[in-house]
Amino acid sequence: MALPDRQNVIRITAAGGPEVLVPDLGPVPGPGRGQVLIRVAAAGVNRHDIHQRAAGRHSDGLDIPGLEACGTIAALGAGVAGLDLGARVVALVQGGGYAEYVLAEAPLVLPAPEGLSDVEAAAVPEAAFTTWWNYFGLMALRPEHFALIHGGTSGVGHLALQALSALGYPILATCGTAEKCAAAEAFGAKAAFSYADPDLAAKVMAATGGRGISALVDVSAGAHLAQDLAMMAPDGCIAHLSGGAGAELRLPVRALMEKRIRITGSLLRPLPLALKTGIAERLRADLWPLLGRSVRPAIARCFDLRDAAAAHQEMERNRHIGKIMLTVGQPEPPRTTP
Repeated sequence: MALPDRQNVIRITAAGGPEVLVPDLGPVPGPGRGQVLIRVAAAGVNRHDIHQRAAGRHSDGLDIPGLEACGTIAALGAGVAGLDLGARVVALVQGGGYAEYVLAEAPLVLPAPEGLSDVEAAAVPEAAFTTWWNYFGLMALRPEHFALIHGGTSGVGHLALQALSALGYPILATCGTAEKCAAAEAFGAKAAFSYADPDLAAKVMAATGGRGISALVDVSAGAHLAQDLAMMAPDGCIAHLSGGAGAELRLPVRALMEKRIRITGSLLRPLPLALKTGIAERLRADLWPLLGRSVRPAIARCFDLRDAAAAHQEMERNRHIGKIMLTVGQPEPPRTTP
């Protein structure tokens, strides 16, 4: 089937609030060497998209947000092997997911799990790549370690809880409400606590039998740093996912020295393709067999592509549990709950 010349996209027209996301027409891109063009059925909405919109565009000039999608392969670039036209796939992309067609690097294209709908499948890539890179790539999580994630019902958090617990890694969570704590435990957290609890560190230490946390993912830009340091195990590691609009950490150096704590962080999008390819290979081996069985993304809300601004408004309310999604040319599916 011949590809159209133009497609519907959502464009960031200026730095600002959700209202700067505007439906527009744009060219359908052609895949370069090693790339795949995907006809999008569904795309995920992520916190990165909110930051990109607030800034106006990404540093590479891209003004169409969207880092993950599910759909069918519409065209293959030169040198691509092992992928077929028409195949149903998911992909981690560098941007451009809020559109009818998006380009992806071939090594970051994975088969859409048969047990997941298009919307559920599109909710996997960003959370899965983020989870595997931080817990295993940066922090070398082992089964005997206790892990923790702040924001256990977020898009990344709720999938990390399901996946790591299904693989036998004990993981805890913090959340903002009692409802979200209950949801986090339903997703697989051994225990979930309010991140505002003044006794958070003591409760986490008790839940780990006094061992503490060896691998902690922080999406709060260090908002709970004093509690984090108190709950860490010796030689533990904290990985930051959010820069907090330029937030700076004030560290009690002696606390780091006493437990030999490492503090690191990473941005997923700028990672070299070779590193992302390695993550994709681990996901295919470790996570893909679990999808649709013991791991299933929870869909908090789904919006039509043209209503991307409303989807961003919903995310900024911070009430959702699981993923907020966009669909392209299909009716809204039912919500899922843990």
